[in-house]
Amino acid sequence: MAAAAGGAARGRGATSFQRKAAAGSRLATVAGTRPSVRHGQLLLSSGLPSLDCVLGGGIAVGTLLLIEEDKYGFYSSLLFKYFLAEGVVCGHDLFVASAKEHPDSILKELPAPLLDEQRNELGEEATAVKSEDFQDSMKIAWRYQNLPKMEASPTTSTKFGHYYDLSKTMSPELFQPIKWHSFYLPEELSLQPTVKTRSMNSAYGRLLLSIQRIISQEGFDGSDPQKKQKNILRIGIQSLGSLLWGDDICCSDTPEDIHSLTKFLYVLRGLLRKSLSACVITIPAHLIENKAIMERVTNLSDTVVGLESFIGSERETNPLYKDYHGLVHVRRIPQLNSLICDVSDMKDLAFRLKRKLFTIEDYLLLQQSRKSLQ
Repeated sequence: MAAAAGGAARGRGATSFQRKAAAGSRLATVAGTRPSVRHGQLLLSSGLPSLDCVLGGGIAVGTLLLIEEDKYGFYSSLLFKYFLAEGVVCGHDLFVASAKEHPDSILKELPAPLLDEQRNELGEEATAVKSEDFQDSMKIAWRYQNLPKMEASPTTSTKFGHYYDLSKTMSPELFQPIKWHSFYLPEELSLQPTVKTRSMNSAYGRLLLSIQRIISQEGFDGSDPQKKQKNILRIGIQSLGSLLWGDDICCSDTPEDIHSLTKFLYVLRGLLRKSLSACVITIPAHLIENKAIMERVTNLSDTVVGLESFIGSERETNPLYKDYHGLVHVRRIPQLNSLICDVSDMKDLAFRLKRKLFTIEDYLLLQQSRKSLQ
């Protein structure tokens, strides 16, 4: 009896029960990813930490981020390259598609990542840019201090999301361990004159088949989980919907094939949902004349972010925006494994571009803090 009692006492202190880890938790070991603390979805960085903050922590694996291009496409191309550059640094596979600029040229122009010894240099630049803002923030009312802040300058212990020097291009040596695939429409058209699938135009059909082939052959759909260590496929598609893709939605209010782009997005989202991949698409939304088409495109995307440049507009000389180069409009946030969206508390967003640094900030909060000091 004593032995039994002793055994029971020891049993209270230790147990042989071991909680079985969820199958999806193994995905958290994929380089360059982390699970969301809110909905458990695996996240990857957009390449711009301040944008990750706006999106609720990053881009969820299996989702589509649509970027509405600014008028001249300059700033949207920076976000596009940030996304691809982050993939190179994290060792992810890349798929780059374009009908205008050759994917090889896009990859050659990716910004260089900051090394540990370079972070202090960029941090000093960011601090100089925002020194006045920081001084104001020390004096403003406590209710503003409690609002969330977006990370604008690099830290020394960043593991998720990296910082890049826009004044330099990425070293070719960084691409050596990276597996990347390209889709350049003019070359594809010369290989196969006509392709029409799923009731969409030839360019979209070719692109969809190419993405589907890469996902299947490289095992991103989980068809051969024991083949190799899990990795992420980053898909970047430049200026989808433009006339160069054989679509006339940007030059006609009544396009010949009004549903071609939406059909492509519908099928693409299905492929993304069943694979370890994430996609960023830039689209010239300001050129699409039929607003009903743009509304459908928005509804078929998981996340939609619009960029509005101040170039050539009245805001360029407005004192309210003197420190910024454009506005950021968050049109849509994904609703994943939850009943509500992971919406950022920051609504009035603007971006600024310096020699080496591109950041997104809450400009209205700063203006309110300055007024309170007057």
